[in-house]
Amino acid sequence: HNTLRALQEESAVTLNTVENVDKFAADVLSGRWDAVLTTVSTLRLPAHKMMDLFEQIVVELAELRELDTARAILRTAPAMLLMKKESPDRYLRLEHLLQRTFFDYNLAYPSGSSKERRRQYIANAMKAEVIVVPPSRLMALLSQSLKFQQLQGLLPRGAKYDLFRGTAATEFLEDEKYVSKNSKVMKFGSKSYPEVCRFTPDGQWLIVGTVDGYIEVWDYEAGKLTKELKYQAEDDLMQHDGTVLCLAFSINSEYLASGSSKGEIKVWRLSSGSCVKKFPNAHTEGITSLEFTRDGTQLLSSSFDNTIRIFGLKGGKMLKEFRGHKSFVHSAIFTQDGSQVISASADGSIKIWDAKTTDCIK
Repeated sequence: HNTLRALQEESAVTLNTVENVDKFAADVLSGRWDAVLTTVSTLRLPAHKMMDLFEQIVVELAELRELDTARAILRTAPAMLLMKKESPDRYLRLEHLLQRTFFDYNLAYPSGSSKERRRQYIANAMKAEVIVVPPSRLMALLSQSLKFQQLQGLLPRGAKYDLFRGTAATEFLEDEKYVSKNSKVMKFGSKSYPEVCRFTPDGQWLIVGTVDGYIEVWDYEAGKLTKELKYQAEDDLMQHDGTVLCLAFSINSEYLASGSSKGEIKVWRLSSGSCVKKFPNAHTEGITSLEFTRDGTQLLSSSFDNTIRIFGLKGGKMLKEFRGHKSFVHSAIFTQDGSQVISASADGSIKIWDAKTTDCIK
């Protein structure tokens, strides 16, 4: 609990997580207030719900005639001090309850309420404020953070990262020099030569699309196909029926989109090699370029059929089409804010389009 509290204070982010929501609610319903207070100490709950909780604890302590403990909570707990300021009548009712020589049930539970009903009300209120986080969630968040640093160029490829120092260890620095020789040569067969290649955004691998439809993941530093990916180690490669003409990555490197000479678009999960979305007839001719939106929900494509299109990855349908070029479109990209599309065509023109209306602006 101390570790969680320290993380929340350092990051200014409150997680409001518990190990088991049902157990937390059961503790409230059973009046196991010591366990409830231990759990609540790591949470940030609305003031009125905290007042309800501590009010019930004071009332039940009064019923057990634990008056000293009840008074200590009433006069020192932050929730009770807030109640004294904002709801003085409610606070005085508790003071009067503790002053009685007997437990006054009607004063404790006015308007036909009862201990069981109050506990149920508080349990429901608490459940609405908390969630259960999987045990691996922290590791997932750390992984996402490191991926983001790689995308920003802050973490060198293959570097070991020291989480406690907050930096990547740098063994030595090299002066920049002009390229004078090949670092590695990757050889392909005469019938399976590369048509397109792209580095992953995190710089980990080089992805190659070939003329015979294969998509291969290369360790470019070693100059050979990587065997780190299970599907590739088993020769179960990503594949199109036609030549692979273009490749594009989602910003987090998780997804790879590929376009073929037959007008087909596929979206792959790079870590598993599985095809998660397919557009068999995305265009009537070959795909020349692809680009994900920044949120990864849509895909922009251009083609030899003179058109530009946007596809929704969730619904698997074409959302928009841009027409106006008189020859095939070499490339299409989104502007930084995603509000416009810029395209370049073999007709010698560059056009700017409104991404929402598909109107040609310039």
